[in-house]
Amino acid sequence: MSDTKSKVEKTDAEWRAELTEDQYRILRCHGTERAGTSPLNDEKRRGIFKCAACGTELFASDTKFESGTGWPSFYAPADPNAVDTTEDRSLFMVRTEVHCRKCGGHLGHVFDDGPNPTGLRYCINGASLAFDPKESK
Repeated sequence: MSDTKSKVEKTDAEWRAELTEDQYRILRCHGTERAGTSPLNDEKRRGIFKCAACGTELFASDTKFESGTGWPSFYAPADPNAVDTTEDRSLFMVRTEVHCRKCGGHLGHVFDDGPNPTGLRYCINGASLAFDPKESK
C-alpha cells in the first residue's frame, strides 16, 4: 500500500507540466469526463487502480463493478485512509466528492446506491486513475 501520510504538494505549474490536459482539469479543477469515454470503465483484469497524479493505491479490481453509469465504479477503496470526502454543492445538488488524501486530487463522487457489502458506489473519473495490472491485495 502506498504511503498516504506524507502529502504531495506541488505548484499549479508543476501539476500542469506533469498531467495531461484532461487529468489536470479533473484532478486539479474538479472536472469530470463524459460518461463512457474512459477505457478503464471496461478494464476487467486483476490489479490496482492508483491516483494518476501521485500513484497512491486507491481501489482494488476486486471491488470494481458495472454500475451502468459510464464511469469506473467501486464499492470500497483499497485502504479507507487513501481517500477523503467533502460536500459538493455544485450543479444545484448536494453530493459527496471523493479526493485522493495524499495529493488532494479530485477523483469523483460517492453515492449510497452501490452493491453489498458496503452499499456504496465510488463513481470515479477514469482520467484520475492509472491502472497497475498486478495481483490485487
